Amino acid sequence: MGFGAMQLPGPGVFGPPKDRATAVAILRRVVESGVNHIDTAQFYGPDVANELIREALYPYPEDLVLVSKVGAARDASGAWVGAQRPEELRAGVEANLTSLGLEQVPVVNLRRHPGVDVPFEDQVAEMVALRQEGLIGAIGLSTVTLDEYRQGTALTAVACVQNAYSVADRSDQGVFDACRDDDVAYVPYFPLGSAFMPDKPVLRHPAVQATAGRLGSTAAQVALAWLLQLSPNVLLIPGTSSLEHLEENLAASEVVLDGEALAALG
Repeated sequence: MGFGAMQLPGPGVFGPPKDRATAVAILRRVVESGVNHIDTAQFYGPDVANELIREALYPYPEDLVLVSKVGAARDASGAWVGAQRPEELRAGVEANLTSLGLEQVPVVNLRRHPGVDVPFEDQVAEMVALRQEGLIGAIGLSTVTLDEYRQGTALTAVACVQNAYSVADRSDQGVFDACRDDDVAYVPYFPLGSAFMPDKPVLRHPAVQATAGRLGSTAAQVALAWLLQLSPNVLLIPGTSSLEHLEENLAASEVVLDGEALAALG
């Protein structure tokens, strides 16, 4: 169980947090609880999530793995825009190094942006160069198709894949299965749904709600536990801006779904 920093900035992942002290407290509680994987991005805010992480946790615990991503940016209105050219990927890595106060980012995901017209192999080549230079420790992929995943793993070692997947959205099953077969960490984003995907609700899913009621857990815990029990290569990064929800999410690692629950959830 890891932690995703996406919800720490303001509404729409844009601007400062409503309560900076709470955001810092959440990050410190994450580490105190034993979590050693935090997912972030320079374009969360932008700049906000990384600055909060540095304020809360620097100097970082030796076992803490900070995972960031490049390939996107924000315009003045907060809209998501692509930053996909090799030189933009490099600039993104350099910005992460500066804001996090690191000499090397342990893992950086190459996030493909919708409508991208930059050849995938050129992007991967730049990521490999960044790793060879020691600026990043390992390469991950995000929002990739099965063909891109296959192409990426043929070009270089891939540490993880971060795609959308949940009990209500299994459209990425092909990539999920490939990562499981290859023993590559699969990091599902939006595991509890998202305002960006209102047509795929997780917490209102009938089977999730029924199972939570029967087991005495919350819907969020059931949805997260289901993902954890799918395969040992699943690595979760649920995020929150609430200390209460953080504790709820962390407790999902202790929820064991029985046969009836797994059958209901499918």
